[in-house]
Amino acid sequence: MRAYDFSPLYRSAIGFDRLAQLFDAAQRGDTQPSYPPYNIELVAEDQYRITMAIAGFARDELEIETERDTLKITGRKPKEDAQKSYLHRGIATRDFEHRFQLADHVRVTGARLDNGLLSIELAREIPDTLKPRRIAIDAANTAAILERQAA
Repeated sequence: MRAYDFSPLYRSAIGFDRLAQLFDAAQRGDTQPSYPPYNIELVAEDQYRITMAIAGFARDELEIETERDTLKITGRKPKEDAQKSYLHRGIATRDFEHRFQLADHVRVTGARLDNGLLSIELAREIPDTLKPRRIAIDAANTAAILERQAA
């Protein structure tokens, strides 16, 4: 695998350390488990939905937790006392833990379980202090300069 040097991109960018960490983690080849299967959907400009196929799990066997910039979804099945004899076992009901890295200002707004699909709603909510704002040019200084030039 090739190693890429992203340092030229950071010469004029300040505070993108987290982006560099994400690139490094992706290059290391840390793979996410493929179970359970999931979709990530862009619902609107700043709204997302993660849908996981978790057939066989009840609400009380699932846990959704956010901490800082990580969303963790965990499914734990209780151990079965009686051993069942399967002729074919195609429905996987093993325990799982899935982690998603969330961008800045993305938060979970809701979750629902319907027909074996767990849907987690996310929204990017940028604080007003971080939104672009127009800065007015002070007209008082300009008027004082014009008065001095007239005199």
